[in-house]
Amino acid sequence: MLTPDQAQDRAAVIVTRATAAGADAADAVYAADMSLDISVRLGALEDVGRSESAELGLRVFVGKRSASVSTSDLSDAAIAELVDRAVAMAREAPEDAWAGLAPKERLMRGAPPLLDLDDGGEASPESLRAVAQAAEDAARAVPGVTNSEGGSASASRSIWALATSHGFAAAYAATGYGVSASVLAGSTEGGGEMVRDYAYHSARHRRALDAPETIGTKAGERAVARVNPGRLASGPMPVVYDPRVGSSLLGHLTGAISGAAITRKTSFLLDALGTQVFSDGVTVLDDPHRPHGLRSRPFDGEGLPVSPCAIVEHGMLETWLLDTAAARQLGMEPTGHAARGVGGGPGVSPSNLHMVAGKVPVQTLIEDIANGVYVTELIGMGVNGVTGDYSRGAAGFRIVDGKIAGPVAEFTIAGNLREMYRNLIPANDLEFRYGTNVPTLRVEGMTVASG
Repeated sequence: MLTPDQAQDRAAVIVTRATAAGADAADAVYAADMSLDISVRLGALEDVGRSESAELGLRVFVGKRSASVSTSDLSDAAIAELVDRAVAMAREAPEDAWAGLAPKERLMRGAPPLLDLDDGGEASPESLRAVAQAAEDAARAVPGVTNSEGGSASASRSIWALATSHGFAAAYAATGYGVSASVLAGSTEGGGEMVRDYAYHSARHRRALDAPETIGTKAGERAVARVNPGRLASGPMPVVYDPRVGSSLLGHLTGAISGAAITRKTSFLLDALGTQVFSDGVTVLDDPHRPHGLRSRPFDGEGLPVSPCAIVEHGMLETWLLDTAAARQLGMEPTGHAARGVGGGPGVSPSNLHMVAGKVPVQTLIEDIANGVYVTELIGMGVNGVTGDYSRGAAGFRIVDGKIAGPVAEFTIAGNLREMYRNLIPANDLEFRYGTNVPTLRVEGMTVASG
C-alpha cells in the first residue's frame, strides 16, 4: 500500500493530466484499503478474509458540464484512457449551473490537523483468531446460551487522498479494529423459539478496543434476557430507545438537513432552519477533530477545512449540511460536510455526531412510566423523509411501574419525527462507542401496535 504522501502525489498527477487534456477544472480521489477478517463458530475457524484494493476517481469540468469516472486499473495506459474518456463525457454532459469545485479561498491551507487515526500497527491472522475465539467463548459461557452464530475480529488500514486543480492536495491514513459476537438463547422444544443478540466494538487504535471477553459476555447476556418474549398491548405509550438503536434518530435528522434534501424540497424539515426542532434540553454536536474518532477527518470531500459545530443547540436547528453545489443553489456557504467515494461527485455526511447527555439518570428517566417499552432492536426502514412519518418494527422489554420488565417482540412503534423530536428527552448515560452516539432517549406519545 502507498504512503499518504504517495497517494497524494498520485491524485495530483491525474488532475494535472486532466487539465492538460482539456478540462477546465478537475479533482481526483485515491482510496486504498487493506483488511483482514477472521470468524469462528462453535470453537472452529469458519472464515478468513483478506482484501486489498486501490482505486482512483476523477471528476472533470468543461465549463458548467462535468463527468466522473473511476478505475481500479492504475496502469499508465488505463489512467490515460480514463482521463480522455472523462473529458469526452464532460463535453457531452448537460450543463449544471451549480457545478464546480469548492471556492478556492475556502480551501484548507497548511498541514492537516493531527487526529491520531493511524496506530501504525498490524494484526496477524493468529492474533485475530484468538480475539474472535475469546469473544465467542465468553458468549457461549453465559448460562442460557444454546447456540452461536460466531465470533469475529478484524483489522484494517486505509489511505484517502484528494487533489484539485485549484491548489489543494492532502491525504491521511487510518487504522480500524473490530470484535464482535452473536449468539442464540432459548429452545424450539415445546413450542419455544430461539432468540439472538449480539455485541460489537470498533476502534481506530487496537489498544482502545474492548476486551473480547467483555464483548462476548455482553452478547450472551443480551440474548438470554430476550428468551420467551411476550406481546405488548397496542396503544399510545412512552418509548425509550437503547443507545445502540437511538442513534438512528440522528440519522433521520442528518438525512433531512442534507443539501440534496433541501434543494429538492424533499425534507420534512424544509422550513425548519433557525427554528425550535427539539426541546430546549437537546443539543447535537458534530466533531470531526475528535482524536482517533471513528469518523474523524482532517478535511472534507472537497478540500475544505472541517471544525466542530453545533447542528442543534438547545433545541434550535442551527445549520444545513451543505456541499458546494447545494450551497450555491441555496445562496449559502458550504459547511465542510462534503463526503465522497471514488465514484461520482460529493454528497454530505456528518463526522463524529453525538447528542449531548441530558441531566437525568436512566432510572429517573423511566421511573414515572407506568406502561411503556424499552426498545433494543429496530427492524425495517418505514420512515418517510418527506413527511417525517415514522413506523419501525421493534423488539425490547416492557416498562412496568418504572422498571424494566420482561422481553417483548413483534411490535411496531409509530409517530412523526417532528413530534418525536419535540417530545424527546435524553438521559445522562452518553458513551462514545460508535460513529454516531446518543444517550438513552425517551420519546413521549408514540403509538405501539402489537404484531
